[in-house]
Amino acid sequence: MGIFKSLFGKSSPADYNITGLPYATEQELLEAFGGIGLDKQRDLHELIGESNWNIDIPKGEITFGSVTLPVQVLGSFSRSSETWLWGWANTQTDIPPKHLVQAKALQDFGTQKKIDLLDMPQYKAEINDLHRIGMIASGIFDSGAYYLADYGEGVLLVTLEFDTKTLDSAAEQLRILSVFPQLISLFDLNHRTALQSYLEHKGYSLTADEASVTATKNGQQITAAFDSQSRMTQLNG
Repeated sequence: MGIFKSLFGKSSPADYNITGLPYATEQELLEAFGGIGLDKQRDLHELIGESNWNIDIPKGEITFGSVTLPVQVLGSFSRSSETWLWGWANTQTDIPPKHLVQAKALQDFGTQKKIDLLDMPQYKAEINDLHRIGMIASGIFDSGAYYLADYGEGVLLVTLEFDTKTLDSAAEQLRILSVFPQLISLFDLNHRTALQSYLEHKGYSLTADEASVTATKNGQQITAAFDSQSRMTQLNG
């Protein structure tokens, strides 16, 4: 898993200091964690399906039917003002600090790197920005996934902790071949960088030349071809 294995095990609160990470921009963060962040959403859907949600913020728990999961609160989106508000800047809701640890860690990182997405308390936003923040957060902290809890007037963004299902090699390969094209259709990314990061997170060994990347794991192989601008032209497994 390369750099990611050495930097991130399964997260605990002690691991939430991320100021030493080598990423300098929002774009670099999304390329590093977008793939694995979107991948985790498949695990969440398999766990909760279309179940309704109910959250207990003081306890730091969210419930989907019979499934209850611990959460970290990142922030909220207001439909009326079309703004994002970080949880640490929300003075109207009494959110216990222990449920804002990830949000505060992202703020510290954003302040250090001058990344407005993470550092500004409140700003104009759209729903896609919540997915951007959620993917970065669930990837960077190795959370189970992120969730957009829609309450009508707005949306609460949280990360969830749960044990993800281990896929067999063939199923994992099929997921990658599905998730990555979805990712690059949603966000303007360097395809090559984003794919290599995603594959490293999934534990693949990589070999690359100027025009292609080959990834192998447990006898399974994924190959990708790129043009001179690092845009993916082919993805096969």
